[in-house]
Amino acid sequence: MPPPKPATIIDVAREAGVSIKTVSRVLNQEPGVHSDTREAVLKVVADLKYRPKQSARSLAGGRSFLIGLLYYDPSAAFVGGVQQGATLRCREAGYHLVVESLHNDAPDLPMQVDRMVSALRPDGMILTPPLCDNPQVLAALQESQTPCVLISPAADDPEHASVRMDDVHAAEEITNLLISLGHTRIAIIKGAKDQVASKRRYQGYAAALKAHKIALDKDLVVQGDFTFDTGVDAAYQLLSRRQRPTAVFASNDEMALGVLAAAQRLGLSVPGDLSIAGFDDTPAAARVWPPLTTVRQPMDDMARAAVELLVGSPRDAEAAEGEEPKSRHRVLPHELVVRDSTAALGAKATARPKKG
Repeated sequence: MPPPKPATIIDVAREAGVSIKTVSRVLNQEPGVHSDTREAVLKVVADLKYRPKQSARSLAGGRSFLIGLLYYDPSAAFVGGVQQGATLRCREAGYHLVVESLHNDAPDLPMQVDRMVSALRPDGMILTPPLCDNPQVLAALQESQTPCVLISPAADDPEHASVRMDDVHAAEEITNLLISLGHTRIAIIKGAKDQVASKRRYQGYAAALKAHKIALDKDLVVQGDFTFDTGVDAAYQLLSRRQRPTAVFASNDEMALGVLAAAQRLGLSVPGDLSIAGFDDTPAAARVWPPLTTVRQPMDDMARAAVELLVGSPRDAEAAEGEEPKSRHRVLPHELVVRDSTAALGAKATARPKKG
């Protein structure tokens, strides 16, 4: 017997009792469709396993159904988290994610953006730091009339939607944790100079020290660039001082892992001799020993929110019927994750896990 023919948009419309145009509007997540109708159509789409042809969708709506994600970041963990969240949300919305790496200092950066937009014709772009603050990139996308969403930009831009978390408050919170454990000689390893997150996390660290009347010691401030190797180098600098710190706050987990490696090479116990805290809550943070205390940055949620700001969501569509739409500048909550790499000053070293 020949295989059954795939369902068509006509079949969906007939089964749901609506017009073909209504089915199309639901599939394209356009506003103005009642929520009950939307749910009924989506149920029929699922029941019939209907899959619209990409070429037909593009021709009908003038869309490519492609979302671009542009990044230039030495931290693979951050990019990976954003990519995962964006990919899943694009898939749910019927879009595809195209990920491209651009060098933030490339002399022909605007030309690279122009070529990419001309070739892909994306329906929108998601920009991660530091590209989200690069005026050349923003100008090129604006000239091509490509909508974009900025993840963790330096400031809210009225021309572009954005998604971020409160880096200052998060860094202040994790520094307060170290202070509450009795630490006063708290070092910080700053992130890449060209990323605003580095400055904000340093601001939070400094604010916490000031609030507790702890003098900011410049010898305890070391520059890094969000990579493991700079975490190792910074740790050797800090731990070779005559008065070494009792705690280190690294501006991301990659550098915190570098500090952990350096401490172990030097024969220091963590957290007995040195407490270590990171930022991001990457998968590796929970897998090392001792597992890292860190700030959970909602990378997945930020990426999903960025996609929704570009393609819309059923909730956004319902806003056309009287609800207030969500802000184009969203601040998502973070979470402090306390693990075994931090302890009270003078506490005994954490026992190593048993093998087997």
